Amino acid sequence: MDKVFIEMINKHRGIIYKVCQLYCQDKEYQKDLFQEIVLQLWKSFPSFRNEAKWSTWMYRIALNTAITNFRKEKKIPPQRTISSAEFEIPDLDSNAGGHEHMGLLKQAIGQLSQIEKAVILLYLEEKSYQEIGEIMGITKTNAGVKINRIKIKLEGIIKTAENELR
Repeated sequence: MDKVFIEMINKHRGIIYKVCQLYCQDKEYQKDLFQEIVLQLWKSFPSFRNEAKWSTWMYRIALNTAITNFRKEKKIPPQRTISSAEFEIPDLDSNAGGHEHMGLLKQAIGQLSQIEKAVILLYLEEKSYQEIGEIMGITKTNAGVKINRIKIKLEGIIKTAENELR
């Protein structure tokens, strides 16, 4: 059992990394969240019944752990000092070309709710509506509706940001 678990984690660790990067900006918090997700996967592994794909099951646990972890952290006020580097305003010209659009998309996704972030991550990973529904615990139709609403919301956020840049 241990060997199978380790092989599956190594094979699909990219899923965990993506979830950690989506929910944590700080590298140290990403490492902590990664460990927490692996721990939750380990605890849940004996109950995995192969009714869904391993990656679907892994996404579901990783996203639920990240969202739960985010809620816990939100209740605890931050206890750190702000460095002078965090006050620096980025040079908007450094995002020229295609990088500008990726930066806007990342910023827009950052403004979504935790559930919306999870759904759009799965969509960007080219998961089918059926797979998204299975991972999120919703119907295929509901997944499609959520994706369309998120796209509209992202489009509005990006247009607003672009207008502010002009």
